[in-house]
Amino acid sequence: MTVPVRRRRLIAALATILVSTTACNGVQGGSNAASYPNRAVQFTVPFPPGGSTDIVGRAVAKVAEKQLGQSMPVANKPGANGAVGGKEVLAQPPDGYNIGLLVKSLFAITPLAVQDPTAIQLDKLTIVATLTTEDYILVVNAESPYQSLKDLIGAPSIRYATSGVGTGAQLSQALLFKAANVKATDVPFDGGAPAVTALLGKQVDALSGSLSETMPHIKAGKMRALAVFSEQRSKFVPDVPTVKESGYDVVVDQRRFVVAPAGLPESVSAKLSTSFAEARKDAAYEKFLSDNYVDRWEVSGDEARTHIAEAAREYAEQVRKYGLTFSS
Repeated sequence: MTVPVRRRRLIAALATILVSTTACNGVQGGSNAASYPNRAVQFTVPFPPGGSTDIVGRAVAKVAEKQLGQSMPVANKPGANGAVGGKEVLAQPPDGYNIGLLVKSLFAITPLAVQDPTAIQLDKLTIVATLTTEDYILVVNAESPYQSLKDLIGAPSIRYATSGVGTGAQLSQALLFKAANVKATDVPFDGGAPAVTALLGKQVDALSGSLSETMPHIKAGKMRALAVFSEQRSKFVPDVPTVKESGYDVVVDQRRFVVAPAGLPESVSAKLSTSFAEARKDAAYEKFLSDNYVDRWEVSGDEARTHIAEAAREYAEQVRKYGLTFSS
């Protein structure tokens, strides 16, 4: 009988140790969340340097890190319209030390062009903050013979640059040229910056790009604006007509928001959200938006999900209507 008693005592002792260890771990986790942040927070921008999403990300990170009290280094991890870097961020532990900047087109447009069984799902991430919206503008090289949208769609054929497969730049032009019955070929690049470079180098005939990427070249006389893909004329380029004014119902924009892995502790989520909310009030950030032709998009996470879901349905209907397919 001596051995069973000893075994029972040993089992009881091990159980006590296990319970104590679990409790200590729970206290430690709570303590870590309560002291957040106690080191740098990596902010991933899953697009190449120099593009519109990159400059927005760097501008807001610079201000948000002051509010958070820790540095927020920006890491560019481009690929697949943000999916590559986005997946990496969302695979990290939900502790608030890895966040990223994602875009509307990844959820509303990319699925129309790319079949990805591991695609990022909006309901499986934390939306920390919504930031900006930008219109797409159709431009040509300033030395191009096309002086207007009418001239461009009257061309026998067109090669147009996009910022990648499944992006707003691709969808806006594909819908327009299909509706206008134009023979057009898309030339995808990995981001807006290389697409702009291609147009400046006359490698393509046209480009649908963000205002922040194209306006400096329009002002410098290197690009000519033909139309904007918005419901109404942009306040930044009021003399440029909308595509709708020419009879083509094509409205496409880009929106950006900060995300973190699902399961983020409420206290950590609140600190991050507050930091970005305060950053949006900063005078330097306001000046950045104005100087770069970017509008605010500041809604709740639920409102953002609803908007993106509605846009996805609308774009899918238009793609079916015109029988569009996207090449990679």
